[in-house]
Amino acid sequence: MPVPVSLNPEYLAPEVTVDEILAEQANVRLWHDKLHDGSGPGAEFRGWLEPDQIVSPDELDRLIATANELRETCDCLVVVGIGGSYLGARAAIEALASPSAPPVLYAGQNLSASYHARLLEALKGKEFALNVISKSGTTTEPAVAFRILREHLEARVGKEAAAKRIVATTDARKGALRALATQQGYRTFVVPDDVGGRFSVLSAVGLLPIAFAGIDVRAMVQGAAACAEACRCTDLMRNPAYLYAVARNRLYRKGFAVEILSSFEPRLHTLAEWWKQLYGESEGKQQMGLFPASADFTTDLHSLGQYIQQGRRILIETFLEIAGGEPEVRVPSDAQDGDGLNFLAGKTLAEINREAYRATALAHREGGVPNQTITLERLDAFSLGALFYFFEKACALSGYLLGVNPFDQPGVEAYKKHMFALLGKPGFEAQTRELRERLETGAASPEIRF
Repeated sequence: MPVPVSLNPEYLAPEVTVDEILAEQANVRLWHDKLHDGSGPGAEFRGWLEPDQIVSPDELDRLIATANELRETCDCLVVVGIGGSYLGARAAIEALASPSAPPVLYAGQNLSASYHARLLEALKGKEFALNVISKSGTTTEPAVAFRILREHLEARVGKEAAAKRIVATTDARKGALRALATQQGYRTFVVPDDVGGRFSVLSAVGLLPIAFAGIDVRAMVQGAAACAEACRCTDLMRNPAYLYAVARNRLYRKGFAVEILSSFEPRLHTLAEWWKQLYGESEGKQQMGLFPASADFTTDLHSLGQYIQQGRRILIETFLEIAGGEPEVRVPSDAQDGDGLNFLAGKTLAEINREAYRATALAHREGGVPNQTITLERLDAFSLGALFYFFEKACALSGYLLGVNPFDQPGVEAYKKHMFALLGKPGFEAQTRELRERLETGAASPEIRF
């Protein structure tokens, strides 16, 4: 089945040419083979490679039935998770959900008192369900939010009824959330052992909330599977995901430090947030890697546009373009033409938006920002599934080419250890004393006030 995703590398030159990219062909084959035969770093986390095998057909049927039941009985779903436990689902829902779909809300992705107070206020009078997503059940942000929301739900409908509205997506056998789900009788789905959080959007982690929003998750998995099949080819001129991986690595080696993922479609905002986690956690190690940033155009052309055009030349840019299938909204004619816009009369916003993209890509190229464009034929479930896989497969190869394990995230633990110590978690007593002494010493420095 054709994959509706393509890559145009034209504006990478002169910094990186197609010949330079093709010179990496042998290296690409080497790391492709290591990825698939399990001889590369992080081999235990390759379960995402075959997206149509992550969730079995029977389990997918059960997942869709659960999502349908919750949608019929509840006004909204609250997804409780952080990072890969919610970003992929949110990206898909914001990109594809119908305005008439029941809302999906989010909790546990921050520790803001104001955010969660407003969420509780928004849930007043609503019949809501909870999908708590955590492999261990002890990650601070979602665990705290789930405790608060579970109490709120149980107080509203009672423990027995609340248990029917809570779905836990967690480890198959162990962990605090698995134990609680078994004790309370929650329905459960599995976070696979061999799929890391940032690669989990096509598992039950992402698919249950996406299905609740009325999106065709079967089509999404099919799109990913089609892209997976196409990515078996290692020929760089026939595999745009691999060409993308090589191009960004070549630019990194030449001193570029930041990659901006830019889109002219607001529905793709959270997709860029998902992409930032995918590449930031996969490659930001050993003081290496491109810093992943994003921009929403044309909005950000009126803020970040100046820096991108004339600031430090450390930026590369990847555009996401939607080629077709957008609503037809036309600019009307005006007899007075006081705003001078009659030259646009009769044109669709999609046509104007496309020319804005083409103008921006050219202007940024002229300003010294090498850029490439990933194009979706249209934005639907099949195409988005293919795009998710495109970025995942490119990320794995890109990490290997960079020389890091793209499937671990050792640096994420640093803030957690400090936070646990400062909050007085049992087992962190020594660190608690040390950190408080350090912070009290630092507090002696003068604080500058107005």
